[in-house]
Amino acid sequence: MTGEWTRYWRAGDRPLEAMHARFERHSYHRHSHETYSFGVTEEGQQAFRCRGAAHTSAAGMVMAFNPDDPHDGGPADRIGFTYRIVHLGPELVGDVLADIAGRPAGLPLFASPVVEDPLLAHDLRALHRALLGDASRLRRDELLTSAVASMVRRAAVRPGRVSAPTLRRGDARVVERARARLHDGFLDDLSADELAREAGCSRFALYRAFRRAYGMGPSDYQRQLRLRAARRRIARGEPIAEAAARTGFADQSHLTRWFVRCYGVTPAAYRRAVR
Repeated sequence: MTGEWTRYWRAGDRPLEAMHARFERHSYHRHSHETYSFGVTEEGQQAFRCRGAAHTSAAGMVMAFNPDDPHDGGPADRIGFTYRIVHLGPELVGDVLADIAGRPAGLPLFASPVVEDPLLAHDLRALHRALLGDASRLRRDELLTSAVASMVRRAAVRPGRVSAPTLRRGDARVVERARARLHDGFLDDLSADELAREAGCSRFALYRAFRRAYGMGPSDYQRQLRLRAARRRIARGEPIAEAAARTGFADQSHLTRWFVRCYGVTPAAYRRAVR
C-alpha cells in the first residue's frame, strides 16, 4: 500500500484504542497521551524525541510510552513508515496486572521508549490485529492479557530505576501551581504574566521549569488539555463543531488541524471509530 492512510478503532466500554497507519509526510506535534501507548513499526523508520533524547524505531522495533510521556515523531526519511499502536488506560493495565497477580499490583514504568524484542513485537501485533479485525471479545481479552504481561515482564523496570527530570524545590512548587491552574481553568484565556503571578515567579523561570518538568511549554500543555476534553466529548457523541466550541477552539477546522497534528487522525475518523 502506498500513500498516507489511517485506520482507527476504539472500545466502547473501556479505555482501549488502536491505530494502524502509514505516514510519508505527516509529523506529529509534541504531545502526550493519558494512556500507556505501545507501538510496533512494521515498515520504514520513524524518528522522534522523547525524554530529552532522539530515538529511531525501525521495522520490528517496539515503542513504549508511559502516560504523559511527551513526544513528537515523523518519517526518518522519504520512504515513510507504517506502524501499529495500542493505547491502554492506566486503570485497564492495573486491572490486567491485578488479575495476573491475584492481588492489587502497581503500575509499570518503561525506561526506554524503544525496545528491540521480537517476542514483544509479535504479541503486540497479535493484539492489534485482533482489535482491528473480527476476533471475538474473549480472544481480544486473552491477547490483551498476554501483551500486557509480556510488556511488563520484558520491558518494564522498577519505578526507582526510571530517571525523571530533576527540579529544584522552588521550581517544583511553581510548576505544580501552574499545572493546577491550567487544569482548573484550561478554557481560560490566560496570559503568561497571569500564569507566572499565580505560580509566584517570572515568566521566563516558569517557562523553563515547566518545559523541564513536562517536556512542553504551558501553552502546548493547555492545548493538550483542550484536545483531551474534545476527544471525550466526541467519544460521547457530541457533534464535532460543538465539541470544538466548548473546548476552546476557534471552530471545527481549528480543532481538526490540531487533532491531526497530535493524534494522526481527524475528529471525524475518531468519531467513526467510536461508533
